Amino acid sequence: MMTSREYAIQCIKDEAQAVLNLIPQMDEDFDRAVELILSCHGKLIVTGVGKSGHIGAKIAATLASTGTPSFFINPLDVYHGDLGVMSKGDVVLAISNSGQTDELLRFIPMVLHMQIPIIGMSGNPQSLLAKYSTCHLNVSVEKEACPLNLAPTSSTTAALVMGDALAVALMEKRHFQPQDFAQFHPGGELGKRLLTTAQDVMITEHLPILSPEMHLGEAIILVSKGKLGMGVAVNSEELKVKSEKFTVVGLITDGDIRRAMEKWQAEFFNRTVADIMTQTPKTVSLQTKISEIQKMMNKNKIHNVLVVDDANHLLGIVDRYACVL
Repeated sequence: MMTSREYAIQCIKDEAQAVLNLIPQMDEDFDRAVELILSCHGKLIVTGVGKSGHIGAKIAATLASTGTPSFFINPLDVYHGDLGVMSKGDVVLAISNSGQTDELLRFIPMVLHMQIPIIGMSGNPQSLLAKYSTCHLNVSVEKEACPLNLAPTSSTTAALVMGDALAVALMEKRHFQPQDFAQFHPGGELGKRLLTTAQDVMITEHLPILSPEMHLGEAIILVSKGKLGMGVAVNSEELKVKSEKFTVVGLITDGDIRRAMEKWQAEFFNRTVADIMTQTPKTVSLQTKISEIQKMMNKNKIHNVLVVDDANHLLGIVDRYACVL
């Protein structure tokens, strides 16, 4: 007798095979479906009943978040006034494993009367849904993963994957980019990284500002107080007159300080910030996206970047932890 884990493994194998079997079933109708959606001047309305309805809702959500105006509607609700959400210029994606679902078929004449094209998705290319569709996506499976071959398992997985295939093809056709994705997901982690700028997260108070002439013994204290593991060297004359803005001339890190102590030992305290500072530290503007700052940090193996204006005046500091949203 098979163990529970073995039953689960067999289920996964059956569903995986059902997905792979979709490949030879795909034909020119898939291309037509993509072009139909691309040329749609209205909305893509996804519909289905029961388990197909649940799959349809997920497909609609995926499409809507990847650049295709889309939403799900239950065909049963159409009979109670929801037909008003549809208009000429829309496209309907109707999902039914059998292609013969009564509630869905009763909905189709209304759609045809409004001259709205239908993309049918079913496991039966000879069904009435396929017959009345402008193009048909064949998602037939040999058997369900259910041991009784009754519960929708392989069939719903196949429909879901076909929906994902549509979404991906449309993303490629639209040249959909990460920043576009972020605009549809402003609350998600990716959205935050792609929409948040240096100005949103930079540190602006108690910055570890140093003079190039400052002795390293004094610089250690300021770097330690700043708790960023670094200090920013700025124009000495601007420091003397207590200017409102300081021009960046260099940067030192706690690593620079340790190496200097090892190199100069007793002479260390006679050395200045100018002796060890990096004269061309990495800088960004206020509008630089956090995603770009992360790339810069990873590429250069650094933990901080300076935020400056066009005149190289220090505006703030972004550290690695601020980029973890």
